Amino acid sequence: MWCGPILEEVQMNEKSSKLSRRAFLLSVGAGGAAGAAVLVAKTQAPGTTQAASQEKRDSRGYQETAHVQNYYRTTQV
Repeated sequence: MWCGPILEEVQMNEKSSKLSRRAFLLSVGAGGAAGAAVLVAKTQAPGTTQAASQEKRDSRGYQETAHVQNYYRTTQV
């Protein structure tokens, strides 16, 4: 008994079912990531980023800290 078109139809339904599951999981993952990003953005205080960037600007260049001085001391011959 030949059942070519029926078999092809079943295979197409399985393939589209897998694709729809894949699209659903992808959208759930992307939605969760976007929701987390919004939550983090809302919980940060607006002044924190300005203070952090000011500290970063103040710390530019060479600074002889305690661990640098310790290194210099240990390299003396």
